[in-house]
Amino acid sequence: MKLIIAIINKEDSSDLIRELNKANFMSTKLATTGGFLRAGNITLLIGTEEDRVDECLDIMSRYCSRHTQLINPASVNYADQLFSPAPVSVTIGGATVFVVEVDKFIKM
Repeated sequence: MKLIIAIINKEDSSDLIRELNKANFMSTKLATTGGFLRAGNITLLIGTEEDRVDECLDIMSRYCSRHTQLINPASVNYADQLFSPAPVSVTIGGATVFVVEVDKFIKM
């Protein structure tokens, strides 16, 4: 038995969870925050048999897209003058996935 811990972009979560459910993967959804932008993420906990891990990861790769977004960095006060840096392009989305061994699984 394996536990898949997937940290995904909030915008990708609805479509991904729908497709995981269609493939009979049950998940627990946690609202999380983190990363460079301190933006909302979703962390999914998915318990599955070892022989289905690749199937689950394949579904995730189709629904967790990476894209770029322009952000406005915080203004900087230097010598009593306020400077606004130019917008910066950052890559967001995708997924960070951990697959860990589960010693025991009990469903009550």
